[in-house]
Amino acid sequence: MNHSSLRTLFVYIMSGYNRRIYTGVTNDLERRFLEHRKKLVPGFTSRYNFHRLVYYEEVEGPLEAIAREKEIKGWRRSKKVALIESVNPNWEDLSEGWFEVE
Repeated sequence: MNHSSLRTLFVYIMSGYNRRIYTGVTNDLERRFLEHRKKLVPGFTSRYNFHRLVYYEEVEGPLEAIAREKEIKGWRRSKKVALIESVNPNWEDLSEGWFEVE
């Protein structure tokens, strides 16, 4: 396998005030987070005000990233919550400190 063709992507979970969750995949976590937070992504995420990044993991390669995103999306909510709480028990915003306050 040609490892130079692999690139790091991120599978992430966003949450709103009501702890509704959204799982996505991106090659630029900071940019994608800002798009969600500023409601630049029409549809589900802007409608439900997802403003906190509560989980993310790095994945090598687009096929692996898409497979992991689909895997997580297929889980029951309780398993997704357990995944989040395994690294972020208080559902804190993991993007805290990434950007200057506007």
